[in-house]
Amino acid sequence: MNSINIFNNLGDTALSVIQAVLPLLLILVLFQVLFLKLPASYVVNLLKGTAISAVGLLLFLQGINTGFLPYGQAIGQAMSSLAYRWLMIPFGLIIGFLTAWSEPAVRILCDQVEQASSGAIRKMVVLIAICLGVAIFVAVAMARMVYDIPLLYILIPGYALAIIMFWLTQKEFLAIAVDAGGVATGPITNTFLLSLGLGLSSASSDQNLATSGLGIIALVTLAPIISVMALGIVVRIKHRQMKAEAS
Repeated sequence: MNSINIFNNLGDTALSVIQAVLPLLLILVLFQVLFLKLPASYVVNLLKGTAISAVGLLLFLQGINTGFLPYGQAIGQAMSSLAYRWLMIPFGLIIGFLTAWSEPAVRILCDQVEQASSGAIRKMVVLIAICLGVAIFVAVAMARMVYDIPLLYILIPGYALAIIMFWLTQKEFLAIAVDAGGVATGPITNTFLLSLGLGLSSASSDQNLATSGLGIIALVTLAPIISVMALGIVVRIKHRQMKAEAS
């Protein structure tokens, strides 16, 4: 691998951060002028917090672009040269769990779930459910690339299963599951897994196989929806058993 300059494309990243932060800041200022009328100290804190957030986001995204993207692709290319390509499947299981575990948005969701439920739904339980779901589906994505399985053969049954589970899961877990599908595909998961998949498939000269690394994020989006609803089904069964024993 060639050496990487950490300042590569810094200007483009900074522009992306400005485009992401500025509209939200304008909305906050508009509400302040028209409705909120908060003291000047609040506005100053808002501007300070926005500046800190923008700098942090810039550093985070620049680190992602210079770290996870090239190294994920390099790991994928190295894995594609293995004599036993089926080893990509257990590797996908491990890397899927670890990337979901490291995703900041997943942890924020789990914290909010515990707060909203007053501790009735433990954040660690939700976190493990999401990570296991992502791990399994990343392994499935690796198997899809190894055995050249069409993406629709996985997505259609997967979403059909999710629709059936909508009616079976504990009601409180339904909204959590849908939100989990969004937060699981955060910046770390997206950049690393997508670059990993493209690295795995880039060794192929066949155009269809060369694009087989795409679609992995679609599977990762589906994964926590199913795994969290599966957790809700388990909770619902336990609640019924407890009611039956009490009666």
